[in-house]
Amino acid sequence: MWKTLLFTLIIVAASMVFLAIKILLKKNGRFPNTHVGHSAAMRKRGITCVQTMDAMERKPNPHRVSERSTTKK
Repeated sequence: MWKTLLFTLIIVAASMVFLAIKILLKKNGRFPNTHVGHSAAMRKRGITCVQTMDAMERKPNPHRVSERSTTKK
């Protein structure tokens, strides 16, 4: 069990080191932006992220029809 745990830790550590090297050595190195809303292909298809869709749904609709009140006066 210890061999498996040690092997896993070595693999994870090596991955972190390679990621850090790529970010440090690359000009303007940054983490890749994997957000759905920033993908040109997704925007072209009209696909947005859930947070953007939720914000759009929460905006008040100026064309809505007011419903009648069911309470008696």
